[in-house]
Amino acid sequence: MPLESNVCKPKLWISIERALLLGGIALLALYGAARIEGILTSRAAVKAFDRFDRAAIARGSYSGAANASSKPWDDHRVEAYKQTLAEQTSRPLALLRISKIRLEVPVFDGTDDLTLNHAVGRIAGTARPGERGNIGIAGHRDGYFRGLKDVAVGDTIELKTPKGIDLYAVQQVSIVSPTDVTALRPQPVPSLTLVTCYPFDFIGSAPKRYIVTTSLIRETRGEAGSLTPGLPSKTSNSTRRAK
Repeated sequence: MPLESNVCKPKLWISIERALLLGGIALLALYGAARIEGILTSRAAVKAFDRFDRAAIARGSYSGAANASSKPWDDHRVEAYKQTLAEQTSRPLALLRISKIRLEVPVFDGTDDLTLNHAVGRIAGTARPGERGNIGIAGHRDGYFRGLKDVAVGDTIELKTPKGIDLYAVQQVSIVSPTDVTALRPQPVPSLTLVTCYPFDFIGSAPKRYIVTTSLIRETRGEAGSLTPGLPSKTSNSTRRAK
């Protein structure tokens, strides 16, 4: 019996190793498939936004839901925006562009896991792209917002909506606790706030939040073409600086 047990023991470990190896390969395959699906969906959303953008320009109008509240954290407003998370359409609200890190990603309404796998999402209770106020946008640190670690004060960020292109300048980069929502509150000037988890290489649920705070420096209304940071748009009908 002892001899038989010694003979069987290596075979058992070999079976366990094979099972673990196959399980690891399966998990990698699922992760790869999810990433590919997310990238393809993101690209499709960018194209869909461009098609909608051109159609809106041709019509000369764009209808967006208004966020008139100046106090985005009251209970009624938070509950109302939570309900909108289940109403996401295939059309993004905007396109976010950060040329420094070569990022172009659609912005959808909501921050559920499905949305953030495909794109980045507007945080409930903050202003909508194209509106005055503080627009909060969240993304995964191991996804589209991984490059935020290379963004610095003074860098520019574009937010393209059917109304035109808004250009923002980074004012501050900070690390806060998950319960600190100060950066998402209305600011003295129109703002865009990007949020992701921190540290970037942390395994599991990250304990901090990485915040990129920006302020509007220019609005371009009319035909929304590609806008080079720091330069006027050649295709715009009107350009005005933020006050």
